[in-house]
Amino acid sequence: MFIDVLIDRTKEMKNPSVVGLDTRIDYVPSFIRENAFKEYGRNIKGACEAILSFNKKIIDAVCDIVPAVKPQMAYYEMYGLEGLRVFYETVGYAKKRGMLVIVDGKRNDIGSTAEAYSSAYLGQTFVDGGHQESMLCADALTVNPYLGYDGIKPFVEDCKKYGKGIFVLVKTSNPSSGQVQDLLTDRGRSLYEIMAEYVEDWGKSLVGKNGYSSVGAVVGATYPNQAKILRKIMKTAYILVPGYGAQGGTARDAAHSFNADGLGAIVNASRSILCAYRSEPWKGKYGEDRFDEASRAEAERMRDDILSALSMK
Repeated sequence: MFIDVLIDRTKEMKNPSVVGLDTRIDYVPSFIRENAFKEYGRNIKGACEAILSFNKKIIDAVCDIVPAVKPQMAYYEMYGLEGLRVFYETVGYAKKRGMLVIVDGKRNDIGSTAEAYSSAYLGQTFVDGGHQESMLCADALTVNPYLGYDGIKPFVEDCKKYGKGIFVLVKTSNPSSGQVQDLLTDRGRSLYEIMAEYVEDWGKSLVGKNGYSSVGAVVGATYPNQAKILRKIMKTAYILVPGYGAQGGTARDAAHSFNADGLGAIVNASRSILCAYRSEPWKGKYGEDRFDEASRAEAERMRDDILSALSMK
């Protein structure tokens, strides 16, 4: 079961964090870009080869201290077919290095279309004569619940069948999330509170040995007060916490998504780790040619920051 593996890895590494591989070509050090452009041309192919090289170095740098990576699909789709190839190779490389992979795709649809999305990311794709093959082998996927349960059910069923997980959008980290998610319902509660109740219910059949479900939730670190409320509603849902670092969320903010046992959440950072070699204090210590060391140092700093905040909770 996905959630038990995630918790076991988190305990083993003493690190409740995940590295977001939201890689853009302008994040990649110039020497990697120029080497790729020299070999493949100053084109999409060259850009994608540079991104793949960069991703592999980041994965190598953090795979023994961080339990999971979270590639964001949009950053690969924008590069077309070459970008999708890099996405697949990145996922495969992370798995090879022993990391869990949470795909951030926010997939959402109904009926057979939702089934197709789930087959692509979590399950298997039918070929012919009963033969099926796994396409991506992701461990978990972010999903959008705003079409109701018939848009979520296929993902839940594949989680059961294949031991995978999902993280359902409940309270996202972006500034305008309140335009929809904070709306008061006729029940006297906000929409995000109602959604949290649904998530808790949808995950009842997927609770593992640690008391948490493989149906989790996304709750941004940028909304700590809402996180306090949601943690009380969702007793078993594991929370994926975006918004730490570059978006302004702090470790103390993220700590509200955790339970007293130190479990219950995993915190994501993307730009602050990918671009650590450009930022203080690592900019002065590591040159561009040691960007991977800077990323590892930032990942360790983030880990310690979160653990410190949890110890004071």
